[in-house]
Formats: sequence, structure tokens, C-alpha cells
Amino acid sequence: MLQSPTLSNNLLPNGSRTGAGFGGQSGALNMGQRASTGIGTFNQFYVYLTPLLGAYVADAHLGRYRTIGLALAIAIVGHIILILSAIPPVITKPHNSLAAFIIGLIIMGTGTGAFKPNISPLIAEQLPLTRMTIRTKPNGERVIVDPAVTSSRVYHYFYLFINIGALVGQVGMVYAEKYVGFWLSYMLPTILLCFCPLVMWYGRDKYIRTPPQGSVFGKATKLFFLANKGRWSLNPVATYKRLHDGTFWANVKPSHIATADRPAWMTFNDEWVDEVARGFKACSVFLWYPLFWLTYNQINNNLTSQAAVMKLNGLPNDVLSNLNPFALMILIPLCDIVIYPALRKARINFSPIKKITAGFYVGTLAMIWACIIQYYIYKKSVCGHYAAGMLPESLGGDGETACPTVDINVWAQTGAYVLIAISEIFASITSLEYAFSKAPRNMRSLVQAVALFMSSISAAIGEAFVSLSADPLLVWNYMVVAILSFIGGTGFWIFYRDLDAQDDHLNMLPVGKFDDGPSDAESAPEKPLQ
Repeated sequence: MLQSPTLSNNLLPNGSRTGAGFGGQSGALNMGQRASTGIGTFNQFYVYLTPLLGAYVADAHLGRYRTIGLALAIAIVGHIILILSAIPPVITKPHNSLAAFIIGLIIMGTGTGAFKPNISPLIAEQLPLTRMTIRTKPNGERVIVDPAVTSSRVYHYFYLFINIGALVGQVGMVYAEKYVGFWLSYMLPTILLCFCPLVMWYGRDKYIRTPPQGSVFGKATKLFFLANKGRWSLNPVATYKRLHDGTFWANVKPSHIATADRPAWMTFNDEWVDEVARGFKACSVFLWYPLFWLTYNQINNNLTSQAAVMKLNGLPNDVLSNLNPFALMILIPLCDIVIYPALRKARINFSPIKKITAGFYVGTLAMIWACIIQYYIYKKSVCGHYAAGMLPESLGGDGETACPTVDINVWAQTGAYVLIAISEIFASITSLEYAFSKAPRNMRSLVQAVALFMSSISAAIGEAFVSLSADPLLVWNYMVVAILSFIGGTGFWIFYRDLDAQDDHLNMLPVGKFDDGPSDAESAPEKPLQ
């Protein structure tokens, strides 16, 4: 909708009042690739910033179930405004359409942000098993049931269904956009989203719901600052030694502090301190993710724009991005049913830290693939390094005729999309399960929000790449992202290879007591709405 609709400078494709391109390129506002990338990057930043607020509301005040219900209501309002921005009376007035479009994005992003950090913990909390146990099968075989493996499977299929929805929705949306208009493209997901409150209402007395427990984040923050007290010095070597002497968290356990000296807010026990320490370790792991998300974010803008200058053979350029969810639909069951069990049977511990490292490296390969494709686009285009621009006068251009598409089949992008899908399985899905398994039970939404916030930081970093997101610099864009992803993967493994060996121990930590209530959050479920 934002980029370039036609081979001319008209705002709408010839003969269209909805932005539909019919046999050509759909579009409406003709703002160019940099503006399209910039607004898309802002949306990415905002959608992954708001989970911090949504998580706080859920953990401290409303609980996950009620927060999700509120989030859905807000998101539906945002979707409706997007539809209004694209109806013929509005879309033909570009300033009005753009204003409504951005307002819709912001409202929709607020709802989405409150939804994202709460839905995956709510799903995983339905699993009854929280610790390793031995069970005897009907044939007499004794097996170890590992809740970490179970939750990993749940998150894999959660991600699978997300991508089934993405594939069906995006394919429907791009063809609705091409042959009817953007208003129908936005209406399709809005209709489906309106069913979600009904699903939540149906499960209101069936879900296991963890109640909110007040200012959990505030106490965790105070605990962290108390642990830092007396450890900082003008001498960086002394500071490092004090922070890594092995007593950082041990010294702030209630059992280590005399009752008379304990702060009034220290109402928890030693086990909860261990949980908080584990949660902080998880959050430090996520700090590396912005470099990974730089590779994934290329799907949302630059790879789609790259497809627009290739030989489409009648396909909308947006449809190629659906190779990513399609590949995930195949690869997720393949990993779950074949690859991961084979690795466990061979006693190869493909742990979360190893998966995340592999995700960085596979993302690097995806960017190398895109870089090579872009190099050949510039090499073969009659416009050289300005393949997405207007045909120059020296080649018969009149200032309104775009450069002809390059004789490279758009399916050449397949490798980049498939490699990004593999990197998502290793890094993105693992971040979901890692956030859930390592967070204190009364801070699961918040730690999940921190993991999601890394995508927001990546989007902010991506704003620095907007100047590279257009001809003639796109080769450099993909090359720089590939290098950053490789550096990120290497640095991540160097920093966390020791943590990798502690994974099972961290998963088996006992549940702490936060306040005067029950020590196990699952034993005090939130009362269902009547």
C-alpha cells in the first residue's frame, strides 16, 4: 500500500479506486521504498515494545486471561480503522488515508503488544507436569518424562499453527489486494480476529490461570539493585571480580540476611531468589537477539521489494514471503518427529543454547543468499544499480516509465526464505520455550515480553539501515546484516557455552514463595469468570 503501485507516478493504479493492481502492481500512496521500509520498521518497533506494558498489566493486575481479552478488543478496533483507511472514499485522498493507516497501526500494535507476551505462557501453563518424572508404559518400559521436552513440543506446534494462519491469511490478503483492493485485504484478518473473543469465552472455566501477584517486577528490581550494592568500583577489574565472585545472588537470599536487617519488601524465600537469578540469566541471553532479528526482518520489507523487480510470472510480489510459513509447516513437524528424536537417541544434546547459536548461523546463510541474488539483479538490470527506479532518458525513458523487471525468476529467492524458516525454528521458537522455562512463575509474561522486546530493539537498529534499503546499496544491506548475524552467533556461543551445561539444573529449581500466599502459583488458580 505504501510503496509504488504502477509504472507511472499516479497514486493509484490506472482505473483503480481501491489500490488493486489487477494485472500489474498493487499500491496506493506511492511513498517509495524508504518510506515503506521506515513505516514498516516503526510498526515492528512498536508492536514489540508494547508487550512490556501488556506483561506488567497481566503479571501485576489483571492476570493473563483478562489481559488477553482486553488486548483482543483493542486490536479489533485497530483493524477496523485499517479497513477504513483503504475504502475508496478515503484511499483516494492520500493524506487522509495515510493518517488513518498510521492511527490504525498504532492502536492495533497496542492490542497486539498486550496479546503477544501472554498467549504463549497461558498455553504452556496448561501442561500439568512441571518436573522430570519416571513413568512405566503399558509394555513395561520405563521412560523419563521431561517437561522441558514437552513444553518444547508445545511451542513448536504453537509456532506451526501461527504460520498456518500466516500462510492462509497472507495468500488470501495479497490476492484480495491484487484483484479487489486493500480494504478487503484488511477485512479478512479482522473477521477472523473477531472469533478469538468467542474462543476465550468458551474456555473461561477450562483454562488453568495463574493469578496476578502485585508488584513482582518491583521486588525483582529491588533485589537486583541490592545484589549490586558494594560491588561497583572505579577500577573495572575490581568491579568485574566482585560481580563474578559467585555470591551475587547468594548474598541477597533472606536466609543470608538477619531478620532485623531485611528490607520490608523482602517477603519471599531463598527459592524465589534462585528463580529471579535464573530469569535474569534468560534475559541476558535475549540481549543478543536483536542481531538475529535483523535477518528475519528482511522478509517484511527488503526481500518483498527485491521480488518486485524480478520476473514474477503473474504472481504478486508479496506472495513469495509465504514461502517462509510454508517451509515452517513442513520443517517443524520434521524436526519434532524425526530430527530431534534422532539426536536424543544418538545422545546428542541439542540444547537451547546450541539451537540459538545455530539459528544465528543459518540466518547468516539466508542473508548471503539474498546478497548474491541482489548482485545478479544489478548485473542483469538495464538500469544497473537502480533496478527499482525509473528508466533513464538515455534508454528511452520519459520519467514515468519504470525500469523493466530483471530476467531472474522470483523463485530464486526460495533459498533465503527457507533458510530464514530454519533459523526461526532454532532461535525464535527456542526463545519462547526458554523464556517460559527460565522465568519465575509469577513473572512469565514479563520475561516473555523482554524476549519480544529484542525484536523492537532490532527494529530500532533497522532504522539505521533504511538508507541502505534502496538502490544502489542493497547488496551492502544484505552483506552487513549477514556479518552482524555471524558476529552475533559467535559472540553468543562464547558468552553462554558454560550456561549451556547448566540447563537441566536450572529447569529443576524448586518453585519459590513470593509472598504470604501459596508457594506454587499453579496451586492457586485465578477464579474463572462466570
